[in-house]
Amino acid sequence: MKVVVENLSKSYGKKEVLRDINFTFEEGKIYGLIGRNGAGKTTFFNALNEDIDINSGTISLNINNNTKKLTSDDIGYVISTPIVPEFLTAKEFLKFFIQINKKKIENIKDIDYYFDLVKIDKQDQDKLLKDYSHGMKNKMQILINFISDSKVLLLDEPLTALDVVVQDDMKKLLKQMKKNHIIIFSTHILELATDLCDEILILNNQKLELIEKKNLNTKNYKDKIIKSLKDIK
Repeated sequence: MKVVVENLSKSYGKKEVLRDINFTFEEGKIYGLIGRNGAGKTTFFNALNEDIDINSGTISLNINNNTKKLTSDDIGYVISTPIVPEFLTAKEFLKFFIQINKKKIENIKDIDYYFDLVKIDKQDQDKLLKDYSHGMKNKMQILINFISDSKVLLLDEPLTALDVVVQDDMKKLLKQMKKNHIIIFSTHILELATDLCDEILILNNQKLELIEKKNLNTKNYKDKIIKSLKDIK
């Protein structure tokens, strides 16, 4: 399975955000998308998810040599500011989500299995989601996308608000998920991307560039990347 991005460009009025981007994302990998705040990472995700119109280019999904347009139905999107039904408890929300999507979910597990995956304790399962922390709400976002088993998973700064222990739990879950998925993980934290991701991409001055991960072990190369991020216009 592959997602193929060809000649993707996006502008807002006279402001060019993405320019002639070409890249192929492959199944079984977590891609780290690095860029400063405002570099266009969310715009790139919104283009993949059909949330915005693009100026030019194509985005396609290739499965077993069969190619079609990538659509939002193929994508699970975890945004940086989590949106959950705050009037429900976590358990009510999870049961409701499974019920309305049961025709699309293969091998539905017991609800305790899912909560164990993201280490949400029983006493927290009966709390209203409005009383969840930002990080706990992000856990629920990641969990429902795990259950729905979307082919492509877009993660827009989902771990930034989590403490170190919870971050580690989420990293383990994402590494487990990558086997049958394409995961693109956006962050402005270089160390987080290098720890979690198989491939590192930098969005810099409207262009997308693949960075050899092995080069990040050298101080000179890391300094060069940090400088390039500071130079974003």
